[in-house]
Amino acid sequence: MNRVPRLLAMVALVSAAACSAEGVPALQASAVRTTAAAGAAATAHIAAPAKAAPAKKVKLDIADITPMAETSEKVGVGFPIIVTFDRDVKDKAAVEALLEVQADKPVDGAWRWVSARKVIYRTKTYWKPHQKVLFTARLSQLPGNKAEDVTRRFAVGTANISVVDTRKHQMKVYRDGKIAKKIAISAGRGGLLRNGVDVYLTTSGVHLTMGKKSVETMTSSWMGVTDPKDPRYYKEEIPWAVRISDSGEYVHQSAGYYQYLGRSNQSHGCVRATPEGAKWFYGIAQRGDVVKITGTKRKLDWRNGWSYWQLNWTQWKAGSALKP
Repeated sequence: MNRVPRLLAMVALVSAAACSAEGVPALQASAVRTTAAAGAAATAHIAAPAKAAPAKKVKLDIADITPMAETSEKVGVGFPIIVTFDRDVKDKAAVEALLEVQADKPVDGAWRWVSARKVIYRTKTYWKPHQKVLFTARLSQLPGNKAEDVTRRFAVGTANISVVDTRKHQMKVYRDGKIAKKIAISAGRGGLLRNGVDVYLTTSGVHLTMGKKSVETMTSSWMGVTDPKDPRYYKEEIPWAVRISDSGEYVHQSAGYYQYLGRSNQSHGCVRATPEGAKWFYGIAQRGDVVKITGTKRKLDWRNGWSYWQLNWTQWKAGSALKP
């Protein structure tokens, strides 16, 4: 289909990153309301004189929509619309055809099914900033379905696009196309292989911000180290943490080691920033903001968090249930 907020919230991969937070971050997306119960189905007939019991119709409804509505948050220009149904969708094409996206400033977009219950909408190019986008699921039009239609309006905020150069150890933040800040950083140092992947390297690719916490607890449990006596053990309270993947990558304030910022990569995979820079970045961050990371040999997987921009447009559209 081609038609088309200060809270922020967050499929973990086999290869986790070293800045992994304690526990799984709570998604802030609110569940949509459920509709009235489905009515009884028409009675099916079999050979006389016996009659089959009435067939029970199954109602398909929406369990969750991400992101939240315009009254709760503003989102970045890379944001996806993530729709989760309350049961497996049998006829994906029929359901997808009833999903509508209308933007004040339209851009091409398409749906991609990532599971039997979840479908994601991504645009071909980034959303235009400072506008409203209306999502409608016309579920009442699905044959035999008695669920009500569902709508949600999103508010797109400032176009925050950050470029992290792990070789130059710098992050440049652009707001609505203009450079707003340069921040000295330190990225993943590398050196820890797991299943052939160096999990101490920051992943290169187009990340989206998924959520943030003013203080995040980060531990070494992601690599199976839970004994405080182990020299590899750590448990730290990290300020100004903005999550950019499911595998534990954040942009956050460096916990000391300021001498490395702007000079070398020394983190466990996260993007460490100066206290002033990290706090500023946390303050402007919206879910769905773009964070492009370059300079490492570890590629970001498109299934890691909201990294859907890792697929080109042709690849993305191939996940639609509708024929071209």
